[in-house]
Amino acid sequence: MELVNTEKAPSAVEPYSQAVISQNFIFISGQLPIDPETNELIENDIVQQTNQVLKNITSILESQGLNIKDIIKNTIFIKNMNQFPTINEEYAKYFNTHKSARSAVEVSYLPKNVLIEIETIASIT
Repeated sequence: MELVNTEKAPSAVEPYSQAVISQNFIFISGQLPIDPETNELIENDIVQQTNQVLKNITSILESQGLNIKDIIKNTIFIKNMNQFPTINEEYAKYFNTHKSARSAVEVSYLPKNVLIEIETIASIT
């Protein structure tokens, strides 16, 4: 198992890693809408939060020579399922040709009271 860390995505603030490589997969921990350059949370705008989360995922993938097309599965955690159509519009901008598997789950609370968190599994081969 290899731990992944890039300065182009927010640092893990708890006892976990940004991502872990095991065998031919990279497992990216749930990403929050934090700008890694300022370490500031993007607040209360689901469009901006969704984009920042996807940028963070992309940065972690790129640190390993990977990209969106290597993603096998995303799990989206959102506070309000009524915002899913908006999230889906932003998501489609990143996944316009690559259609990975995906789940979306409404939850009552997310870390730092964000509106969205996404975790990802990608293939290294």
